[in-house]
Amino acid sequence: MSEQVVSGSVFCVSASGQIESAQFMGFDNIYCKYCYKYGNDWSVASGLEDGVSQITRISDDNQLFVWNFPLDIAFKSSNPFGWPQLVLSVYGFDFFGNDVVRGYGSVHIPPVPGTHRKRVPMFAPQSSSLVHRWTSWFSGRKPEFIDPKVVAQSEGREVIRVSSNGYVTVVFNVVLKDFHKYGFTVQ
Repeated sequence: MSEQVVSGSVFCVSASGQIESAQFMGFDNIYCKYCYKYGNDWSVASGLEDGVSQITRISDDNQLFVWNFPLDIAFKSSNPFGWPQLVLSVYGFDFFGNDVVRGYGSVHIPPVPGTHRKRVPMFAPQSSSLVHRWTSWFSGRKPEFIDPKVVAQSEGREVIRVSSNGYVTVVFNVVLKDFHKYGFTVQ
């Protein structure tokens, strides 16, 4: 028996959890900003689309930065294209007290219900030339993206120079609703 798609109906994806911790070598006093990137057919049904964590120091025991910063959002859509992604931006303070980006990363909200722990690799943009590198070192301003959501898309990223800078661990608790109305089976 096949079910007809009801006009105006949507499926829902609910994700709660936390930005748990990070591993960055050689840094201290960092914080995390987050936002979501999603397709045109998606909209936020409830929850916050962006936020900023508290500043944390590195723990002596296991070299981790621990935030345990809560996430809670629900999306609705009628098309899975543009599945939501969590975009992370980690910042810290440099020697001069300036806010400096330590890393960017993104991860899709898992498309399967349940609890999921994701380790997100982080990267930071690098100066494109020796002159820019010298100028950024001298001024204390490192390269960063105007819009951090650029890390969640593929267009234009092939020309960006980056360096790997660590990892952020995120825990998702995912609930899916009404996927069967569109012929999707969820394990």
